[in-house]
Amino acid sequence: MSFSILKQIGDAQKKKSVVDIRSGDTVKVTQKIKEGNKFRSQTFEGIVIRIDRKESHTARIVVRKVTSGVGVEKSYLIHSPLVEKIEIVRRAKVRRNNLTYLRNRSGKSARLSNKDFDRNAVNDTSVEEEPAEEAKTEEAKTDSTETPEVEVVEAPAEKLEETKEKEA
Repeated sequence: MSFSILKQIGDAQKKKSVVDIRSGDTVKVTQKIKEGNKFRSQTFEGIVIRIDRKESHTARIVVRKVTSGVGVEKSYLIHSPLVEKIEIVRRAKVRRNNLTYLRNRSGKSARLSNKDFDRNAVNDTSVEEEPAEEAKTEEAKTDSTETPEVEVVEAPAEKLEETKEKEA
């Protein structure tokens, strides 16, 4: 198989819109979990310490949080159908992609300095149509309005009855 065919298959598996996640972000990941015949949603909030293959359909993030003094890390495939939503809660100023050094730190030394950002704009994942597609639809509308309109005139009921009698 050629690389272009594999790329097309991979792109078909991608989600249409994904939040722009960076290392150092504090995120809430909502995941579907199957228990028996039922599905439930579980949220996991923590700091993104690693991002792998961001532009690929196999993009992955590693999220870390400390619970009861124990560090817990979970890895999520961004384009997985089981990941329902990823919401950015805070954004931090960091200078590297892999923040694995946070594993060795605790307390104040594990803190990251927060950075101001527009939370609503960053978490907005609505898919916008391309302007070229909108122009094409507008052209199609104008073409349909240029065709001559035909007026339909209804005949009175008496004339309809007369024509039916003549035909019979």
